[in-house]
Amino acid sequence: MRSAFIGRFQPVHKGHVHSVRQILDKNEDLVIVIGSAQYSHTPHNPFTGGERVMFMKGALIEEGLPLDRIDIIPLADINIHPLWVSHMRSFVPYFEKAYTHNPLVQSLLKEAGIKVDETELLERNTYSAKHIRDLIRWDNPEWKTLVPDSVAKLIKKHKLDERIREVGEVTTKR
Repeated sequence: MRSAFIGRFQPVHKGHVHSVRQILDKNEDLVIVIGSAQYSHTPHNPFTGGERVMFMKGALIEEGLPLDRIDIIPLADINIHPLWVSHMRSFVPYFEKAYTHNPLVQSLLKEAGIKVDETELLERNTYSAKHIRDLIRWDNPEWKTLVPDSVAKLIKKHKLDERIREVGEVTTKR
């Protein structure tokens, strides 16, 4: 069986890797769908679709997960909810089941007749992309413990932490 794991992954963190491992442990092959791929350089979506693909691939390699069972597909939003599932299906390899913790995405998938499942979350309040972005904005080094080392290295190497602080200045107090 092939399943889709749908998220924005802004950034990829250890909770995401925990979910990927759970899905693979069910003997399901996986399509990781990186949603909202066209957005970047904003407080809510600081990373590009390509950067998020790099984060995910690096994290999967770091964890020794079987890349031959996983595809990573960036997907732009169309902002028309009734058409979103058809749009996704036109860009994503065939899958029979989907995983997401986003209630809107769950609803859209179910309305389209796609079976939706969930993984057990890893300390959701701690392993939250918003929380991690906030820690980076506030220059709190704790964020590095919440993401795979490969993700932290890419963020530092490409100065993406500086981008988060720059784009967050307008809407986030320190």
